[in-house]
Amino acid sequence: MKYISTRGQAPALSFEDAMLSGLATDGGLYVPETWPHMSTDEIAALAGLSYEEAAYRVIKPFVADTFADDELRGILARAYGTFRHPARVPLVQTGPNEFVAELHHGPTLAFKDVAMQLIGQMFEAVLKRRGERVTIVGATSGDTGSAAIEAFKGLGAVDVVILYPHGRVSEVQRRQMTTPSEANVHAVAMDGDFDDCQARLKDMFNDADFRGEVKLAGVNSINWARVMAQVVYYFTTAVSLGAPHRKISFTVPTGNFGDIFAGYVAKRMGLPIERLVIATNQNDILHRTLQSGAHQKEGVTPSISPSMDIQVSSNFERLLFDLYDREGEAVSQLMGELSAGGFSLSQGALGRMRAEFDSGACSESETSETIKMMVETTGEVLCPHSAVAVKVARDQGETAVPMVALATAHAAKFPDAVAAACGLRPDLPPHMANLFARPERVTRCTNDLGALKALIKEKIAR
Repeated sequence: MKYISTRGQAPALSFEDAMLSGLATDGGLYVPETWPHMSTDEIAALAGLSYEEAAYRVIKPFVADTFADDELRGILARAYGTFRHPARVPLVQTGPNEFVAELHHGPTLAFKDVAMQLIGQMFEAVLKRRGERVTIVGATSGDTGSAAIEAFKGLGAVDVVILYPHGRVSEVQRRQMTTPSEANVHAVAMDGDFDDCQARLKDMFNDADFRGEVKLAGVNSINWARVMAQVVYYFTTAVSLGAPHRKISFTVPTGNFGDIFAGYVAKRMGLPIERLVIATNQNDILHRTLQSGAHQKEGVTPSISPSMDIQVSSNFERLLFDLYDREGEAVSQLMGELSAGGFSLSQGALGRMRAEFDSGACSESETSETIKMMVETTGEVLCPHSAVAVKVARDQGETAVPMVALATAHAAKFPDAVAAACGLRPDLPPHMANLFARPERVTRCTNDLGALKALIKEKIAR
C-alpha cells in the first residue's frame, strides 16, 4: 500500500513514512493510492470479535507489512487496554432505531483517544526500530491535544508540543494538557482561535529547514493514521446492528471533517452505510457548503461545543481529492482559493458530495435543549458536541435504517455547559478526580511563526 498527496507533487510513501511525515512536502495530505475493499463475508466475520481483533482486520490492508502480524496485535492490545469499557466503543439505544456510539471511554474521555493511543504505540515501535527521535507538534481545539499528550507522555523517542487557542478550550480540556509532568510534553496557549493554531502548524510543516532541524512530525488529523484508526468503529458499530445484511446511517459532530471522513472511507471499503450526516454547530461552514456549494470562511464564533469552532476543515481536502477525480492540481487550486477566503465546488463535485452526505446545523439553544431532553427521556448525559449530533440526527426524520449518532466526548469535559442545560453537573471519573488539584505547566505565546519556532526549539533542547 502506497500513500499519495492530495496535491499530487510529493513522492508516494509507505505507510510508515506517511505516518511519520504527517503533512506531505507539497502541503497536501496523504491518502491511500487505492481504497482497500472488504467482502461481505469479511465484514460479517467481524461479528462477535473483540474490538482489537476487528481493528486488526480493518487496518491490516492500510499498514501492509509495516508491522508483523504479532507485532500489530500487540500494538492494538496496548493501545486499547487503556480503555475503561470492555467493548471499547459501546452502543446505547436512545429511541426506536436510534443509537448513540460512546467514543469517550479512553483515558482522556474523548474520541481522539481511539486514534491517538494507537498512533502512540505505532510511533514508538517504528522509531525504536529506526533508532530515531522526532518532535511532534500538534494544534488542538481541545481534545486532540490532551489525547496526544496522554498517548506520548514519557515515551523515549518523542517530544510533544501542543498548541491550543488561549481561553477557547474548556477548563477540563486545558488541565488535561497542562497538568502532565513528563519532561517530553509541552502545552502552549497561543493567542487566536483554532484556525490560527492550525495555520501556524501548517506553516511549520511547509518550512523545510525547520522541519528537518527539529525532525517535525504531526499527529493532528492531517496524519493519515488518525483517520485510519477511526474507520474501525464504523465497522464494529455497523456490524453490531446487523451489517453487512442491513444498512446503517451515521450522524457525526465534526469541525475538522476527519471523523466523518473516516465513515466515508469505511463506505468506500464496502461497509453498507446508507447516509453520512455532517452535524455542525453555529460555525457551520460544512453545512453551508453542502447546501450551496460555496465553501466560504465567515470567522469563528465561540460556542459551548468548542472543539467544533473551526472554519478551515483540514480533512475536507481529502474528500475534495476524490470529488475531483484525484486531480492534485485541482485540489491545489482550491486550497489556494481557500487561503484567500473560499471557493465554490463545481456542479459535478457538489453532486458527488450530496450523493454521499447530508448535513445539519444546531444552534446554542438547541444544543442545550437536546442535553436536557436526553437526560429527561433516556438518562443519557451528553456533552455539547454529542448533543449536536443527536439533534441533527433527529432532524433527519425516522427511517427503517438504524441511525447512530457519535458521542465524541464525556459530558464531564464540559461540566459548565451541561449543568447550565440540565441542572446536573457531571463528575469526572475516579482516575481524574484530582485533576483540579494538580499543578499546571503551560507557556503563553503570540500568534507569530518565528516566536513559535523559537519556543519549540527551546522546549526540545536537552
